[in-house]
Amino acid sequence: MYNLDWKENAIKQLEKLDPSISRRIFKAVEDLALDPFSKDIKKLKGLSDFRLRVGDYRIIFSISQNTITILKIGHRSHIYQR
Repeated sequence: MYNLDWKENAIKQLEKLDPSISRRIFKAVEDLALDPFSKDIKKLKGLSDFRLRVGDYRIIFSISQNTITILKIGHRSHIYQR
């Protein structure tokens, strides 16, 4: 089991979403903590971060030792813009 660390920005992005979507994302993150490589996980090109797909939404996160850090949450059309 991995520890979860939510960045403040990710929490704010989650709170802005529709409650049904935010529940799905929160559940996906909890499942991610159990086994981070069992879902639709892909490494982002040129970065050390990963992404998890939840419908049309993406969760950008990093893994270091026993901690998963949730960096960003957003719609697939906007999440990859810098």
